[in-house]
Amino acid sequence: QVQLVESGGGLVQAGGSLRLSCAASERTFNMYTMAWLAWFRQAPGKERESVAAISWSDSTTYYAASVKGRFTISRDNAKNTVYLQMNSLKPEDTAVYYCASGPRFNNYDYWGQGTRVTVSS
Repeated sequence: QVQLVESGGGLVQAGGSLRLSCAASERTFNMYTMAWLAWFRQAPGKERESVAAISWSDSTTYYAASVKGRFTISRDNAKNTVYLQMNSLKPEDTAVYYCASGPRFNNYDYWGQGTRVTVSS
């Protein structure tokens, strides 16, 4: 069982930056639970959408078109932590951001509780 705990959300003005962190409870790498780590978000009244993902093995990354060039996903394997650096934030980035992990890209079994990001105009 993997527990994911997000942090770093908050209120920021448009154009500003935030860095989200997601710490996994697994002490050692488990290919069945942590081969891929990802960030999703859900805005009020909207469906959850994928934002970014990163592989454990070679740090292959994926970004949604809406965040490419503004957001950067990274991971610190020694700390079992994944980060989402968000720059040039826009009001439409306002959402609850969730961390997820799983054995394959787009196959996530474990989810965090979410951290709220609010971008004011």
